[in-house]
Amino acid sequence: MIDVMLASGDLIKLNQETHPGCYLHRSDPDDVARVEHVTFICTTERDDAGPNNNWMAPDEAKSRMHELYEGCMKGRTLYVIPYCMGPIDSPLSRCGVEITDSPYVVANMRMMTRMGSAALARIERDGGFVRGLHSVGELDPKRRFIMHFPADRLIQSFGSGYGGNALLGKKCHALRIASTQARSEGWLAEHMLIVGIENPQGEIHYIAAAFPSACGKTNLAMLIPPSEYEGWKIWTVGDDICWMQPGDDGRLWAINPEAGFFGVAPGTGESTNPNALAMLNQDAIFTNVAVTADNQPWWEGKDEEVPVTDWRGNSYTSGAGSAAHPNSRFTVPIRQCPSYSEQAEAPRGVPISAIVFGGRRERLVPLVMESKSWQHGVLLGASMASETTAAATGQVGVVRRDPMAMKPFCGYNFADYWSHWLSFADRVSNLPPIFHVNWFRKDRAGNFIWPGFGDNMRVLEWMINRCSGQVQARETAIGSVPHISDININGLDAGISELEALLEVDTAAWSEEIEQIREYLQQYGDRLPERLLQELNKVTAQLARVA
Repeated sequence: MIDVMLASGDLIKLNQETHPGCYLHRSDPDDVARVEHVTFICTTERDDAGPNNNWMAPDEAKSRMHELYEGCMKGRTLYVIPYCMGPIDSPLSRCGVEITDSPYVVANMRMMTRMGSAALARIERDGGFVRGLHSVGELDPKRRFIMHFPADRLIQSFGSGYGGNALLGKKCHALRIASTQARSEGWLAEHMLIVGIENPQGEIHYIAAAFPSACGKTNLAMLIPPSEYEGWKIWTVGDDICWMQPGDDGRLWAINPEAGFFGVAPGTGESTNPNALAMLNQDAIFTNVAVTADNQPWWEGKDEEVPVTDWRGNSYTSGAGSAAHPNSRFTVPIRQCPSYSEQAEAPRGVPISAIVFGGRRERLVPLVMESKSWQHGVLLGASMASETTAAATGQVGVVRRDPMAMKPFCGYNFADYWSHWLSFADRVSNLPPIFHVNWFRKDRAGNFIWPGFGDNMRVLEWMINRCSGQVQARETAIGSVPHISDININGLDAGISELEALLEVDTAAWSEEIEQIREYLQQYGDRLPERLLQELNKVTAQLARVA
């Protein structure tokens, strides 16, 4: 397969001495990110898709796709990919089959899923699977669609070779289709990392955390604790997708349905994510990165080297803009990660001690806060907002509501999705606490106040201490924030005054924010769960009392 792509030019061999088994793929310049505006949820009733999705009637969508598919693979090789999302023997796993004309998709799916004969055997045992049909077509942006048919467990994609649009096991299956499966079967399919935090006593707490793309999920999943945390260890179970199911013990248990990373390259360096950098020296596929004079992959934030070729394959001169595309990617098996946890293959999954939501907000949102209840935590997740990134087409830096980091990925009406989340309070006896973090708060000069990266361990420790009842918290109208004395700042450049700024709750600004949240939620009309509005009204009343 690699030889076929090398011969066709789909792959370019990189320096095999420094990067054995590594190759570069260059996308069409008009095919470098997810295309949310032509991604559709196809349900009989429009309201079942909700205002959070683009909708098309199933018959119309299938007719349109049939016309596009007519003759599209003539002269090409058709590949059939049986795959399993999750450990082969896990009852939480689900299978699929993708048909494609892209060898690049095959090579990536081999890293990202449990692919091949073992998956085929499981499909035969299960008796069903998610069907995916994909063709790159002519890569014409005007003839590009990604259609999801939840009732049929069917995905149809045409006109794109980019990962999120073409690797149908990833966002299409593991989130959009799986979220609808999860609702009907009583579990959760979420855009979350899973990380294990081991203290010096050998106790491991697993945390599931949701962040919009390119907002630090991969860095957090592979975090290296600062030197002050001798004896602490981080175990990476997954960096992007989490499937959670109630266990017999009343806790939520989670698996990572993926077997690899499809990570954003820019910003990945020795100072930000050394674990990620260490796993990229062999057996990896790089997409739309730059290349150095000695044929090594390069991107902004990697090192001090100066590339000679940009992501399009053109000669590059220092200072002439970005050499790597802002959404350039690496694909690599998860087992190559230095912090990889063998629990990633545990059939039962891992028990979740805490759920974390996070976004990119320059102001307003504290460094960390804990919800008052499961219902309030669902409100925190439903009202998340973050600045847009290069992972999706469109303007970068715009603040938009991104509930649970699932706006591009929820396969049905958000109002029904929040109702599903709320239902766990009635069905599960030992739910994890819910937190919200914001690593990106800035001072008046526009500088980040919190150092982030490895120092996020200090916030994770506080969360774990809260889970085990070791520390108290300061109650505010929007949630519970740490007492400054309970955050370990030994060896940290930030001091008491910076922590005060990071944990500040501006009542007037939050009163405005709550009204904006209310306006956002009201677009979901009568389907909006009453319990969510009740939580919002509680916060509104508490803000009014302290104003």
